[in-house]
Amino acid sequence: MVLKQYFNIVWKRIWIPVLLVVVVTAVSLWTQQTPELGYTATMRFIVGIEPERVPGTFNYDGYYAGVSSEYMTDDFAVVVESHAFAKDVNRHLVAMQSSVNVSPGTIKGLFFAEKQHRILTLNLSWGNPDQLAEIGEAIALALQQDGPKYLAQLTTFGGVITMIDPPSSPIPVPTPLTQRLDIPVRVLLALGLGLALTFLLDYLDDQIHQRADLEAMGLTVLAEISKK
Repeated sequence: MVLKQYFNIVWKRIWIPVLLVVVVTAVSLWTQQTPELGYTATMRFIVGIEPERVPGTFNYDGYYAGVSSEYMTDDFAVVVESHAFAKDVNRHLVAMQSSVNVSPGTIKGLFFAEKQHRILTLNLSWGNPDQLAEIGEAIALALQQDGPKYLAQLTTFGGVITMIDPPSSPIPVPTPLTQRLDIPVRVLLALGLGLALTFLLDYLDDQIHQRADLEAMGLTVLAEISKK
């Protein structure tokens, strides 16, 4: 019986939630912007120190070289975001006869550096797959050819940069889940607001519409006049 009463309350003003859902859906579709398609590529390399090895002898140099490499990876993650590194990347792009020019301010947001032990992973992001492939190649060249210069700036001598995985082929970045659920969430909120307004208006309505309204006031109904 209670569910039937709720249904009657909603049905009496069903136009409210329907209108809100229609308006919110129309406005959301009208103002929705097509997301720019992005691409991503990944590359991994090792930053470390080549330990000195003397044939026929054993020392602890290998241990200290490994420990030093851990600190070098932390520092080098900052180096690849520097303006100097961006200039070297652009220099290699020019040598490759590429039309891409990565400004020093832009390259900071171009990739995300992630480290695991002595392995540094660069996740590159760009809007054009062909340009991203050229940028990845230029970064790999900068790391391999100009790496000793940066290692020297870190007061590290005998340092080496070894490429594990060259830049992967660019792949499209999937649309974020929040963006895909944007319109459905708006529609659900509009529906919830419409139902809430329906019950609020019914609560504020002090008119007598049916027999149950009088019985709720403690009055006895002796007869009813049919609408037909």
